[in-house]
Amino acid sequence: MTHTLTLELPEQVYEPLLKVAQRTGTTLEHVALEYITNEVACFENDPVEKFIGAFDSGVADLGSRHDEYIGESLMRELHVEEESR
Repeated sequence: MTHTLTLELPEQVYEPLLKVAQRTGTTLEHVALEYITNEVACFENDPVEKFIGAFDSGVADLGSRHDEYIGESLMRELHVEEESR
């Protein structure tokens, strides 16, 4: 089953999508659908997602930026390990 969705995109979103479509020889709609499909798949397969909202971390954007925070933490750990060698 498919559904039709009509979106109004700001210029700063539309233009990059259009450039990707032109570069890859596909339609703007196809490019947008691929982006949306990939984002939904990442959201559904995110192992941290089930913990979002389970406790108060004091970080307002933890739900949307948790991967970034995990990456930063890993980089700090690697830096500390390198310094201890």
